[in-house]
Amino acid sequence: MPRLFTGLEVPAASAAALASARGGIYGARWIEPSDYHVTLRFIGDVDLRAARDVAETLAGIRRRPVRISFEGLSWFGADKPRAIVAKIKPAAPLIELQSEHERLLRRIGLAPDARNFTPHVTLARLRSVSPAAVADYLSARGALVAPPFEAPRFVLYSARDSVGGGPYVVEAAYPLL
Repeated sequence: MPRLFTGLEVPAASAAALASARGGIYGARWIEPSDYHVTLRFIGDVDLRAARDVAETLAGIRRRPVRISFEGLSWFGADKPRAIVAKIKPAAPLIELQSEHERLLRRIGLAPDARNFTPHVTLARLRSVSPAAVADYLSARGALVAPPFEAPRFVLYSARDSVGGGPYVVEAAYPLL
C-alpha cells in the first residue's frame, strides 16, 4: 500500500538556503535538503486502485505556476514541539491550488484532510525538545533568508510508511501552465 501526498518541489537554490538553518538543536532529526517540499495534501496509505484514481484526478488540474515566498523560521507543536519549519507566505494562488487538491480528492472518496493548510517546508522533526530549546534555536538563527521561487509543477509523492520522512519518490508530475 503506498503512502501518498501531493506537494511542490523546492529548487536547489532555495533548498541550499534553507539547509543553512540545519544544526544547533539537540533532539532534531534534520530533513535532507533533497527531500524539502511544500505539502499540498496528505493522502495517506491507499490501495493501488485508489492511487490510480488519485493520479488520474490530479491530471485534470489546470493552474498557473505558483510563486513561493518564505516568511521565516517557526515550529509546530506549541508546548510539545514536533517540527522546525520554514514558513511560507499564504498567497492566493497557493491556497487555491491546495483547495482544489482537497476538493477533487474528496470527490473521489478520500476523507478530508484533518489539518488546516499551513504552507511550510519542514526542516527538522523533533523528539523530546523543550519549547525553551526551540525558542533559543530560533533566536540564534535570526531571520531566514531564502530566495523565493516559482513552482512550475506539483507532484504526487510516495513515502516510506510509518517513518515520517524521506526519501520521497515522485510518482507523477503535473505541469502548472
